[in-house]
Amino acid sequence: MRIRQHALSIAFGALFALALIGQSVAGLFRVNEEQASHGSPPYTWAEFVTSSEFVVDVAENWQSEYLQFFLFILATIWLVQKGSPESKKPGEEGIGTDEEQLVGEHARRDSPMWAKAADWRRTVFSNSLLLVMGAIFLLSWLAQSLSGMVVFNSEQVEHGQAIVSWTEYLVSADFWNRTLQNWQSEFLAVGSMIALSIYLRQRGSSESKPVGAPHHESAVSG
Repeated sequence: MRIRQHALSIAFGALFALALIGQSVAGLFRVNEEQASHGSPPYTWAEFVTSSEFVVDVAENWQSEYLQFFLFILATIWLVQKGSPESKKPGEEGIGTDEEQLVGEHARRDSPMWAKAADWRRTVFSNSLLLVMGAIFLLSWLAQSLSGMVVFNSEQVEHGQAIVSWTEYLVSADFWNRTLQNWQSEFLAVGSMIALSIYLRQRGSSESKPVGAPHHESAVSG
């Protein structure tokens, strides 16, 4: 029963692990094909998953995903989309009252302890989801920039060109090409979900309005 109650997070955790392992194996074959074509020794799996080549590919995807969540959480505080279940109803913009948010004197007996606090703890907990998503985005972006610099400089050396510093790499075309190609796809996906969910339905999904709900209704649970 406990597994069933957490089936959604368990399922996606397992899918993540399988996809990451699959990426590492496919990437290992790819990089070893390149090593063989240059007459260089092959990587072991352990060497590859700790290499900059693997880290930069993983990090550039993670940072774009967490940027997507960070911006979506932030935007849905103040911006609305009439008819979308991903949005609050027009007129309900903002952070809400303490009574609506069940904090301070309005907290219930089973409310989280920091929601009942009257000091900085309530402020931190009130914004904890945004803070954590933002922190993961920044750390992933940092990892992408550092590992990307290593990969870029190894290619520079291979072609007899000068290596660059981290600050130089941050303004390079290579860094921003890696970054923006992921950002544009994330923004498209979120925007499509918001817009399509106004007129399309998926019966039984919490991300969809009930099948018979009018198109103009927003924030309706299915």
